[in-house]
Amino acid sequence: MEIPEILKKEKFVITAELGPPKGTDLSGFFRQAEFLKGRVHGANVTDQQSALMKLGSLAACHLLKDFGIEPILQITCRDKNRIALQSEILSAAVLGIHNVLVLTGDPIQIGDHPEAKPVFDIDAAELMGVIKKLESGADMTDHKLEGAPTMAIGAALNPCVQDVDTEISKTRRKIEKGAEFFQTQGVFDPALFLRFMERYKKEGFTVPVLAGIILLKSVKMANFMNEKIPGIFIPKEMIARLEAAKDAKAECIAIASETIKAIRPHVQGVHLMAIGWEELIPQIVTNIHKN
Repeated sequence: MEIPEILKKEKFVITAELGPPKGTDLSGFFRQAEFLKGRVHGANVTDQQSALMKLGSLAACHLLKDFGIEPILQITCRDKNRIALQSEILSAAVLGIHNVLVLTGDPIQIGDHPEAKPVFDIDAAELMGVIKKLESGADMTDHKLEGAPTMAIGAALNPCVQDVDTEISKTRRKIEKGAEFFQTQGVFDPALFLRFMERYKKEGFTVPVLAGIILLKSVKMANFMNEKIPGIFIPKEMIARLEAAKDAKAECIAIASETIKAIRPHVQGVHLMAIGWEELIPQIVTNIHKN
C-alpha cells in the first residue's frame, strides 16, 4: 500500500530503514528485516548510502516485498542519468513497488570509490517532477509510455539546519514538484525540531512529516555525527547520558522513545534508522503504542 494511503488510515505511521549487503549474501539483511516485519508500515532500502557500493535498492525492495514488508525504494540522482532514473521507476512499478524516496545522494568523496564520477544529471526535486510526468503517461521528452507507473513520492527534510529559510525554500520546491510525504534527517533536540515545524505549518505546508529517529549506539557515534553530518545536532546532555549509561542499548531505547513522545503531537509518524541495531526496534515500537 502506498504511504499516503497508510497515512490516511493510521493515526501514527512508523517506517524504518534497511541497508542492503555489500555482496550477494542476504542472510543479514533478512535477519534485520525480521525485527521490522509486522511492526512497521514500510521500510526504506538505502541506495548506495554514504557512497558505498552495495546491492541495489531495487532488487532488495523486490525481495523485501516478497518477505512481507512494504518497501520504499530509495533512489539518488548521484549515480544515474535521466534515462536510467526513468527506467528504474518503470522497473519498480512493474515489480509492485509503489513508494519511492527521492534523494540527491551523498558526496562520492566520502565513499569507497572516490575515483567514481558523479552524474547529477537532474536533482531530487526535478526527479519528482519527472515521476509525476511518467505517471501522466509520458517520458521527459514527451514520448508516450506503454502503460504508466503509479508512485507515492517521498522527499527528505532537514529540520535542524541553521539556515531555515533555505530549507523552507527547498521544501516548497519539493512540494510543488509532487512530494507526498517527508522523512526527516535525525532529530535529537525536540525543541529545535518543533521550532522548525512551527515555521513549516506557518508556511501553509500540509504534506505529512515522518520524523527521523536515529538510534545512538555510542558517544563516538554521537560526536562523529555532530562534527561531520550537516543538520545534525545532538545536545551535550544526551551525549552525557550515553557516556554514563551502564547498558548502551537500554539507554538508546530510552532516548529514542523519549524523543518520539516529545515530538509525536506535531508529526504524522516517525522514521526509525537503527543502523545495525534493528533488534531494538520491537521495544521502541511497543513504547510508541503505549503512548
